[in-house]
Amino acid sequence: MHIPVRIVLVETSHPGNIGASARAMETMGLKDLVLVRPKVFPSADATARASGADEVLRSTRVVDSFTEAIGDCGFVIGSSARLRGLAWPTIDPRTCARSIWEHLNSNQVAIVMGPEHSGLTNEYLGRCQRLVHIPTNPAYSSLNLAMAVQILCYELRLAHPQHKPLEGRHDERLASAEELESFHKHLEDVLYNVGFLRTGQSRQLKLRLRKIFHRAMPDENEINILRGILSALDPRKKSK
Repeated sequence: MHIPVRIVLVETSHPGNIGASARAMETMGLKDLVLVRPKVFPSADATARASGADEVLRSTRVVDSFTEAIGDCGFVIGSSARLRGLAWPTIDPRTCARSIWEHLNSNQVAIVMGPEHSGLTNEYLGRCQRLVHIPTNPAYSSLNLAMAVQILCYELRLAHPQHKPLEGRHDERLASAEELESFHKHLEDVLYNVGFLRTGQSRQLKLRLRKIFHRAMPDENEINILRGILSALDPRKKSK
């Protein structure tokens, strides 16, 4: 059984974790691994820890930016051991897996993991529609990167429609990460022009705006409608 979900590892510091993640993916039927600016890759450590998951390692793509890794994805889930100060739509691994299968028919899906010691920054989370949190013992919450990949891949396999019937499948194509990013830049540009946003004072507000639209999970037609509204409201267009 092949599961067409992309695993994205951001700025991974230890190549052994890349190999172990590839092994975790192979055992559960995932093949699409993308690395964003890994410290070391390829590596003998990665190959050794992959323990035969050579196909996943051979097809692994290394990219220079997060945008390259998720640009074609309509549904992006960020994984973090820390629950952030800014509330973000957060789900557990089992709910995450079911949600992915509901959207997988019409959308490329990615699960994103941050650096081992720091996790995903708020800027990266701002590009994700959901945050998945793996509950652990509060007294010792440290979870190895490859272990986290294994848990999420296992839940994906367990939730496969072949094993568990799902209701409410969503067949519409969601707006891709690239389309969403263009929309957010358009929105911020218009809000600066009308004076709602001010330089140097709007970082948290912009993250909250992203949260609103990521929670709504607009499809491509809805994003086009929203951008049409922004164009119509842009004061520069009115002045012309």
